[in-house]
Amino acid sequence: MQIYDYKVVKINADVVDGKVVLEAAGPLSIAAKPMINKINAVFREEKPLSVTDDKIIFSTWIPEIPGPVFNRMINSQIGFSLLNKRTPDQLSVGVTPRCPNKCIHCGAADMMAPNNEMTVEEIGNVINQALDMGTYLVTIDGGEPMVRNDLPEIISNIDKTKTTVSMFTSGFRLTDERAKPLKDAGLNSVKISFDSADPEIHDKFRGRKGAFDGAVEAVKASKRAGIMTDMYLTISPYNIDNIDDLYQMAIDLEMDEMSMTGIIAVGNWKDHEDEVMTRVDAKRLENFHKSKNSVPEGPRVTALPYLLGPEMFGCFAGNRWMHVGSTGDVLPCPYTPLSFGNIRDTPMNKIWSDMGKFPAYKKQSPVCLMRDPEFRKKYIHTIPKDAQLPYYLGPKKS
Repeated sequence: MQIYDYKVVKINADVVDGKVVLEAAGPLSIAAKPMINKINAVFREEKPLSVTDDKIIFSTWIPEIPGPVFNRMINSQIGFSLLNKRTPDQLSVGVTPRCPNKCIHCGAADMMAPNNEMTVEEIGNVINQALDMGTYLVTIDGGEPMVRNDLPEIISNIDKTKTTVSMFTSGFRLTDERAKPLKDAGLNSVKISFDSADPEIHDKFRGRKGAFDGAVEAVKASKRAGIMTDMYLTISPYNIDNIDDLYQMAIDLEMDEMSMTGIIAVGNWKDHEDEVMTRVDAKRLENFHKSKNSVPEGPRVTALPYLLGPEMFGCFAGNRWMHVGSTGDVLPCPYTPLSFGNIRDTPMNKIWSDMGKFPAYKKQSPVCLMRDPEFRKKYIHTIPKDAQLPYYLGPKKS
């Protein structure tokens, strides 16, 4: 099927042996070939969530194929590959600092200013500015987004012809009564956090009794509402040996996907730089990713340390991704406690431009910068002990 048609590049998609294959044609097809080859390298090894005669849903992280949002994704990839154009493909927005959990690995624990929550109008303005810049994946984040009762209004205000909308949550208060309005508002997928298949261990990580049961019920309510479900795992030395148990739980709950990221020494975990993922751990996740996606049964697996690593797409922070905290501060990603401006007093495109001029973000890093000892030594370890986070690194204010 033809999935993309522009003046100089056309892209067709075929399904061969259950795998998606893209092929480009047109005057710029040769120039676009490296980008197509990289996408095909992923598609070749991985199973899509679903395929019909006229629609492919590859992942909760990728827009439906074909469609206007997927076209925006291809435009961004072509712009990046041919023109080295920085586009904030992904925008995550912290809609609240409030959270019922006290997670021992919370990455934003020291960046949450109480009583400083953006309004519905401010959030809408932030997202619209990002869409004007080319964003095609918006993720609602927190704190815990579900503490806000106006989430359906926030989501319904987002232009779904320009972006898909996802949400990170611990599952708190995500019941049938609340899931259906979110689906009606246009929520495409929900990423529900799990730390262990053992309820007691999970609750200990979350610092709240009943967190596990709430997360399981959130999965079921989301599925009944027709929202795609993604089991989101923060992998640490404490649960990497149990990912098979978590995957089995994802199978039992009939979830669509299981995504894994690696714990980062930030927030509540900032003093644990010796208790993060190693290269050996990252390779284990890559092998798990490939093995589970090589068979048609079971949820699809997305190992972010592999896909955002040096062999694939590299680190998106500050180059393809930006995060707006609940205070309005704009960060390269949710895990980097460095602000380049605040949307309450500076336009988003100005902040994005200033971020791109900063030495660490002038070009895309092949590895997660927050795992890079040199980056941490230069920019994170030098943050004054008494500094308010996120620490401002934008242009000097007069």
